[in-house]
Amino acid sequence: MSLIFNVPINGVSFGQVSTCLLREAFSRNLQTGGVIPLAGQVDLSSQKPDDSFQRSLSEALSKSLTNHDPNIPSFKVWHLNNDSLSSVSHRQFLLSFHETDSVTQHELNVAKRSEKLIFSSKYTCDVFKSAGLKNVEHMPLAFDSYNFKALKAKAFSDDRITFTLGGKFEHRKHHAKILSAWAKKFGDNKNYYLNCSLFNKFVSPEDNNALIAQALQGKRYFNINFLGFMDDNLSYNDFLNSGDIIIGMSGGEGWGLPEFQSVAMGKHSVILNGHGYKEWATSENSVLVEPKGTVPVYDGMFFKEGAISNQGNILNWQEDDFVSACELAIKRVQANKVNEAGLKLQEDFSEKKSLDRLLEIVQ
Repeated sequence: MSLIFNVPINGVSFGQVSTCLLREAFSRNLQTGGVIPLAGQVDLSSQKPDDSFQRSLSEALSKSLTNHDPNIPSFKVWHLNNDSLSSVSHRQFLLSFHETDSVTQHELNVAKRSEKLIFSSKYTCDVFKSAGLKNVEHMPLAFDSYNFKALKAKAFSDDRITFTLGGKFEHRKHHAKILSAWAKKFGDNKNYYLNCSLFNKFVSPEDNNALIAQALQGKRYFNINFLGFMDDNLSYNDFLNSGDIIIGMSGGEGWGLPEFQSVAMGKHSVILNGHGYKEWATSENSVLVEPKGTVPVYDGMFFKEGAISNQGNILNWQEDDFVSACELAIKRVQANKVNEAGLKLQEDFSEKKSLDRLLEIVQ
């Protein structure tokens, strides 16, 4: 079949998902109706160089300029905002991500404009179905085998156990709460280390530093390290490989790409048993923490109370449960550095399976 890809092609999460699917589509010579990029110009700087992919992309971009056909269905990856009200074809299939427990009228209106609204999280599918939406479909994301690979090199020559914490710093992801809890238990303990990639490019470096300082009550710990913004997947792959245990305690995720990629490369993990994490995190491949209630998502920056979108609550958890899970994850690392159950995610959530599911939805 033929399909127009109306997607962002850049280094942020939406662009990473889109590029992964495009790479699979090109590899099997899927007849695309062209590629119409979102969010500005095409930016492949985060990707490893790939001449074959670049040629296929250039041809698809050119096709959109010379032979666009609105009768060909389109696949869009974008937010549930005004930009998704318009479509480049008569049949639009929208993949989006939503992290809260409620739907606004604006989001519902946008959702109805696509033939199918696709989410990677069954939790989010249920939220929208409960709001009365009938056109909801579920599509798991894929392990990006082109950009992410397990490395054998150790971050340190000694036996310290390293935790990693990623994602842009924000309230929704409970980063401040995680940092505070980890520091209380493991801070300044030479046997443990926390490597953080929490830089939020949407706020200033000064504000990033202020958020971190507030979370740690102005204290500094020799075993907590903060890295700057990483704008390429090669560097991020190194970061994910630097740890033994990745932490995923966000209150709301559509999938949790950093945590997922890390576990799929054989790292151990401490994961909240809720929302998008439940698609791939199990008691076999992760130490699961049960949620305890909810809290409002509002942070005054990315989630503002009373806005036309992104309203509601996110999952919460108890600090003692998180610390206990970290201790259990440490025991798993001591028993076997490689998370064998985690490696199976590469096959269970392959690029092929993800694209096959998309094509099944579009039929």
